[in-house]
Amino acid sequence: MNARRLRAVVVGASTGGMEALARVLGALEADFPLPVLVVQHVSPTADSSIPALLDERCRIRVKEADEKEPLRPATAYFAPANYHLLVEQDATLSLSTDERVCFARPSVDVLFETAAVAFGPALAGVVLTGANEDGSRGLAAIARAGGLTIVQDPATATAPAMPQAALAATAVDHVLPLEAIGPLLSRMAKDND
Repeated sequence: MNARRLRAVVVGASTGGMEALARVLGALEADFPLPVLVVQHVSPTADSSIPALLDERCRIRVKEADEKEPLRPATAYFAPANYHLLVEQDATLSLSTDERVCFARPSVDVLFETAAVAFGPALAGVVLTGANEDGSRGLAAIARAGGLTIVQDPATATAPAMPQAALAATAVDHVLPLEAIGPLLSRMAKDND
């Protein structure tokens, strides 16, 4: 495995994502040295209960993202309902109510594409379970920027369409069962030291 210095991780999930995110984020240690940015497809009127529930189950901090918030290690930032989550060039967060992408706002593609520009090869992108193709274009953008690409094995996904679309869109570095993704991220982050 090529040694690479990571600065951030982006994760996208849809149908079945709550349990998948609990497994991935729950595997990260309290001193995980990177920020994690997450898009989970939710209803436009959903409250912020998912980050709060995951915060209770995970060792890293889990919160809803705020406009212009700087990124901190050992923190997972969730896109709020009905807002796209973007990464600015200065590695702060931005929220947008621009048009839906792949019928979704927040969109995985929007997060992944802006993060790929901000972080280039220092980014890891993860596509988890989901029932559409959101994330496939974004993961391809991460691959083009030289970042690390990880896709949940569709056979282990509640809804395999999103991982399958990501695999069809680009060659990826790792196709893994759900339980192997968090430990891989931990190993890759430790390689930063």
